[in-house]
Amino acid sequence: MRLTINLTHTHRHTQTYHRTKLMKMESWVRALMVIGFLFPLLVQGRVRHYKFNVVTKNANRLCSSKPIVTVNGRFPGPTLYAREGDNVLVKVVNHVKYNISIHWHGIRQLRTGWADGPAYITQCPIQPGQNYVYNFTITGQRGTLFWHAHILWLRATVHGAIVILPKLGVPYPFPKPHMEQVVILGEWWKSDTETVINQAMKSGLAPNISDAHTINGHPGRILGCQTQGGFQLSVEKGKSYMLRIINAALNEELFFKIASHQLMVADG
Repeated sequence: MRLTINLTHTHRHTQTYHRTKLMKMESWVRALMVIGFLFPLLVQGRVRHYKFNVVTKNANRLCSSKPIVTVNGRFPGPTLYAREGDNVLVKVVNHVKYNISIHWHGIRQLRTGWADGPAYITQCPIQPGQNYVYNFTITGQRGTLFWHAHILWLRATVHGAIVILPKLGVPYPFPKPHMEQVVILGEWWKSDTETVINQAMKSGLAPNISDAHTINGHPGRILGCQTQGGFQLSVEKGKSYMLRIINAALNEELFFKIASHQLMVADG
């Protein structure tokens, strides 16, 4: 009798042991499946979607108004934010009378040359009423770049910043600033920029110089122009600020400084 009881107990104990071991194995398998599913996402980064509507908008500068080509009605256009390793998809929809293409200036197009943007070189331009999706991955890059139209002289107003942040958990290689600010330097012509470049092409001479330089789309203060206030940035004494400076001018070198301050180059 005791022998039978001991055998039964041992058999039940063995069944319980195997059942527990099997459950642990199943838990490990499930955990590995979850890790295997998430690992590519952790390595490759996230997918970032943007939509650029290329539209015409009236703009008032230098006491005069004219229609300009913009992205999403903004001049400069929207800032494209991404992290190193992210996949970026930008749908560009052309609502204007010109052909258009967008170049991602400085982005390493590794096996995505068709997304580089120069019209008639890596792609046919986007015709009026049509759209195109640029698809590229940011690999081994961080810092400040910019995008702009790469056909005709539309880049005079069709441009914006690209801010590439480090991977999650990776700090800046310098003390974290109190605030960041994109500063885009550009040019402004009172006349239509396509007329300016067409006249230059016909004459064989250099294009007429711009009527003003701009900071984030704004020229400086002009007497008699109540709506022209220029670009202003409020700061606090003793705090550091990171300026992501971009030269979007078409044919001029621009020099940037802040009176009575020293600048440290810390961003690519």
